[in-house]
Amino acid sequence: MAQSRRDFLGMVFGAFAGAGGLAALYAMKRTWDPLPSVMAAGFTTVDLSPMKEGELRTVTWRGKPIFILKKPPEENCNTIPDETKKRLVKVGDSEYLVMIGLCTHLGCIPSWEPDKKTFHCACHGGEYDACGVNTFGPPPRPMDIPPFKIEGTKLVLGEEGPEYKKMVGKA
Repeated sequence: MAQSRRDFLGMVFGAFAGAGGLAALYAMKRTWDPLPSVMAAGFTTVDLSPMKEGELRTVTWRGKPIFILKKPPEENCNTIPDETKKRLVKVGDSEYLVMIGLCTHLGCIPSWEPDKKTFHCACHGGEYDACGVNTFGPPPRPMDIPPFKIEGTKLVLGEEGPEYKKMVGKA
């Protein structure tokens, strides 16, 4: 009788230890998962349908300014190199430029000059053309492109869609 009682207590202890171990693993997994608020902050959706030709819209994504410029149809970009044409995002019949609005030199926010169709960084005189390509001054490279995905007429920032992968060569 004593042997069977000892076996029973061992099984009960083993079951409690196993349940405690599973509870600890579940708690560890929950602490490693990002919070829902963090996950929601990673994506920003922008409706492109109300934008007018030549309009620049600035939105914030993960604390960074994102420039979205709707190209006028008369600017067909035939005079720009093919490398720059890759930066154009086609949504419906319109073309847009999407870029992180930070100077690649020191991280300043360039201002848009619609009459010259350039972005101008006041810190050190850096200039970018309307496609975000550095044309003058100390910026070492074009403005960066944020990960995005197209859903109809909406632009979802923070998710890598096929358009983004094709643009940056990940396709």
